[in-house]
Amino acid sequence: MFHHIATKTKIALITGMLSASFIANANDVAYDVTTPQINAQTYILMDYNSGAVLAALNPDQRQYPASLTKMMTSYVVGQALKQGKIHSTDMVTIGESAWGKNFPGSSKMFLNLNQQVSVADLNRGIIIVSGNDACVAMAEYISGNTANFIESMNKYVRQFGLKNTNFTTVHGLDEEGQYSSARDMAIIGSHIIHDLPEEYKIYAEKEFTFNKIKQPNRNGLLWDKTINVDGMKTGHTDKAGYNLVASATNPNNMRLISVVMGVPTYKGREVESKKLLQWGFANFETFKTLEAGKPISEQRVYYGDENNVQLGVLQDGFITIPKGKNTELKARYELDKKYIEAPLAKGQVVGKVVYQLDGKDVASLNLQVMQEVKEAGILGRVWDWLVLTIKSLFS
Repeated sequence: MFHHIATKTKIALITGMLSASFIANANDVAYDVTTPQINAQTYILMDYNSGAVLAALNPDQRQYPASLTKMMTSYVVGQALKQGKIHSTDMVTIGESAWGKNFPGSSKMFLNLNQQVSVADLNRGIIIVSGNDACVAMAEYISGNTANFIESMNKYVRQFGLKNTNFTTVHGLDEEGQYSSARDMAIIGSHIIHDLPEEYKIYAEKEFTFNKIKQPNRNGLLWDKTINVDGMKTGHTDKAGYNLVASATNPNNMRLISVVMGVPTYKGREVESKKLLQWGFANFETFKTLEAGKPISEQRVYYGDENNVQLGVLQDGFITIPKGKNTELKARYELDKKYIEAPLAKGQVVGKVVYQLDGKDVASLNLQVMQEVKEAGILGRVWDWLVLTIKSLFS
């Protein structure tokens, strides 16, 4: 029913990495690489480091996220831990609304009323065993109530620049007005890996025992020896079908994130995810082309207290291209304006580095100012105005 006809894949031009979100240019470039057939309503395969979209079907289609929602719940928890607002050893008293009995027939960590449970255990209950009860307990502990916690979840949605996501619950049980997309889930996953490495380690844990009840992680790919999957999250409801966000690395330190949503069967979400990940590793490679803090160009600055400014990137820049094509890669840089003018803030984007293969632009990275340049005094500004005026006469 949901078979995707094999087509040539497209790699999105990338213009930034994890500043607020991945930003893909609309001008996708088609490569002669046949995508696998994926049995899902919607899917995406994204390179974590470059943000390049290697394959996708309806990646912005709004879907019921089911328990993939818990990735954002976990992100809010992880940020609260990182910022010191809560601590792993804090003990949480389980209230009526977080009692396991309130969630019949759905995933839970089996919390008892008035039980004292550590934040560390509740966090594992959310990530490893997808506990709806654990989500409510943590939301109430961090934010006082679930409504306030959901506000925090949607604050990060806006911060990440997600266009097709809105949360109305902390656990993901189907509710009108709650939706996400394959692309948005890949971006949420990338933020967990990038921003919260300690939190992400929990996603690789294969089982969790609480109240003498041992439960396995539902991400079966963690047991698959043929692929190095170290996360992330499963989800299922009647309306959503079977969902899975998975992330894997290869020996070359390439990391891919796959998202499949609306798969018809429990096992199918693992089969389709593995198919995508293996296809990505077989056909593409990712290179660090720009090193953080290493200037690639020096340019004249006008109206500034400095005459020149160095341009480069503040974070390592990566691009993803088909395997075996790296020797054919060409690069150029383009400035947004003919002349760079002060004041300039450190990290300000003033142009881009564009990469080309076979005569086509295939990827780009933002070119940033490496240091602050303040505005010059009145005499300096007048002089530069004269210089630019004369230049404009001859250009």
